[in-house]
Amino acid sequence: MGKGFYISKAVGIVGVILGAGALATIIALSVVYSQEKAKNNADPSPTDGGTTSSPTTSSPTTPAPSNNPWDKYRLPTSLMPESYNVSLQPRLTPVNGTEFYIFTGESTVEFVCVEETDLILIHSHKLNYSQFENGQPAMLVSLDTAVEAPSIKSTQMQTVTQYLVIHLNGKLVKGQRYRLYTIFTGELADDLGGFYRSVFDEDGVTKVVATTQMQPTHARKAFPCFDEPAMKAVFNITLIHDIGTVALSNGEEKESSQISVGDKMMQRTVFEPTLKMSTYLLAFIVSDFASISNISDNVSIRIFARKTAIAAGQGQYALDITGPILNFFEQYYNYKYPLPKSDQVALPDFNAGAMENWGLITYRETALLYDEAFSSNSNRERIATIIAHELAHMWFGNLVTLRWWNDLWLNEGFASYVEYLGADKAEPTWNVKDLIVLSDVHRVFAVDALTSSHPLSSKEEDVQTPAQISELFDAISYSKGAAVLRMLSDFLTEDVFTKGLQTYLAEFAFGTAVYTDLWSHLDEAARLNETELPAPVPDIMNTWVLQMGFPVITINTTAGHVSQQHFLLDPNSNVTAVSPYNYEWIVPIKWMKTGVIQKPEWLETKSATINAMKVTADDWVLANLNVVGYYRVNYDQGNWDRLLRALNTNHMDIPVINRAQLVDDAFNLARAQIIPTVLALSVTKYLYRRQIICPGNRPSTTWTSSI
Repeated sequence: MGKGFYISKAVGIVGVILGAGALATIIALSVVYSQEKAKNNADPSPTDGGTTSSPTTSSPTTPAPSNNPWDKYRLPTSLMPESYNVSLQPRLTPVNGTEFYIFTGESTVEFVCVEETDLILIHSHKLNYSQFENGQPAMLVSLDTAVEAPSIKSTQMQTVTQYLVIHLNGKLVKGQRYRLYTIFTGELADDLGGFYRSVFDEDGVTKVVATTQMQPTHARKAFPCFDEPAMKAVFNITLIHDIGTVALSNGEEKESSQISVGDKMMQRTVFEPTLKMSTYLLAFIVSDFASISNISDNVSIRIFARKTAIAAGQGQYALDITGPILNFFEQYYNYKYPLPKSDQVALPDFNAGAMENWGLITYRETALLYDEAFSSNSNRERIATIIAHELAHMWFGNLVTLRWWNDLWLNEGFASYVEYLGADKAEPTWNVKDLIVLSDVHRVFAVDALTSSHPLSSKEEDVQTPAQISELFDAISYSKGAAVLRMLSDFLTEDVFTKGLQTYLAEFAFGTAVYTDLWSHLDEAARLNETELPAPVPDIMNTWVLQMGFPVITINTTAGHVSQQHFLLDPNSNVTAVSPYNYEWIVPIKWMKTGVIQKPEWLETKSATINAMKVTADDWVLANLNVVGYYRVNYDQGNWDRLLRALNTNHMDIPVINRAQLVDDAFNLARAQIIPTVLALSVTKYLYRRQIICPGNRPSTTWTSSI
């Protein structure tokens, strides 16, 4: 299984110390819970990949109630972009006599008029525009010579909703295509969003990198654009940069030449057009980074980082595993990787763990670089899972994109689930898939057991502002999303799950979808496979997606009575959030009786009698095998006693993940005042005598565990 203590075999006899360590962990978790409860909000999570600083959650000034389209945060549906031509020149040295860095740019966007309108709204934030001869910051032309574009009457910047507002003297014609041209200047700030600068020291020299982070709403800081995920388009990117620096973007380099800019010679790099994609997946970088590369199934794979890091071989591990993980996902999705390259870049200043820009993935250095001499095995594990997470997005998220941010949980939850499958292919002897229980399921239990939690899915109208969007990047979206999708894959079977996933990707490729579209494809796959389910997939999953929290399942093995209750760490807390299902779930129960796996059961109501779970005085029941279900389990005292006896006499009869589950469930049930604390402590008694030499060729002498 997952993480353990990497110690010599001789030291393995110190079982008492291991037991004390387990109790110390429990105490630490108590502190975490107290902190979470005090904060009264969900634990923030990364933009991607597993770690980050907290997202911005402060709300901007709300505009006064208005029917004006520019006072609303969502774009009207009257215009749809088709392609952009963007040329940018970042200055990697400050403006003379200041510490102010800038970039300049030119942009044209071609769009089609879907509904007749005399207004153009295009996202723009912190950009300054040059004026044309018409006295306006933009020029508009028609792409049909038979139709003349209306002139621009006036423009305004709407800073709260972040628009460049263009009023026209006439109306755009439905079905006609137009081109909007702008010239602008922006700050190459160090704010880690949009087109920004990353600064680092190398060999005593301070160096600057111009890089990007567009997700979720920062592309508008780099150039004017229709900055919503459903507004997919093709991007043609050109970068003008200092000679000696390397320019990267989503597409392959098409051509590069030297040009004169003022009194200085510069490099002009033009990239191949991207596939049709969302603005938040766009990326471009100018740096003096070095790289290593190889080819895997005709895909160019390159790792970029600081020259000293590349020279030290710190990118080699990432290079070695990227190809196998890409190959795995091609088979998993039954869809060939749609790009000719996969560039991965380690950045010194990066807020997210990583970002899945299509063809140009960016990482925090610790999420991509591995130093054989200094990095730990857990660092290596983390690199494998994060690379797998980002590569999973190349299909699920990039090829098929969720229509709006309220479905972020499905995008990130899915990648957070299958990252373990991808990493398992890279390191098949490590049992990486087991780690999801510790790293995601148990982690998010602590957050989702509070009254301040929230459902996975939100209504589209409830997620409007950039701040509201940022708030969705939390442990619920990532870890709970992963947990419930893993549960879904398990009760459907992986074969049925992947078949539904594959037809979903095939239908919506290069387009957008909503989470119910995936449910429909999974339900159809289950029907074709004649999978026995108590209800259609949407009905089952909506109980997990549309209400916060999770249940504790209580099993009375004397009567065979099984019931569910909303689990709360603080039993005295007051749940004010209304649930559409009255905090009841349709619960899949995988279980065993005295070491023998039984036929799965379902709990569809508040309580039910399941005769198969009645046992004699010598048998015990263990539910939620391998913790594939997103719930905790409690038992009658007699069954707890028999489980404790099994732990102390032949603990190998209980799967290793469930041994961890018994400890974790027991202490949390005790905290919630559902079982006595003495019972929870009793679960740990077997630990001090137990040393397990776990299978798997972990890169260490002997791997021991107190479980």
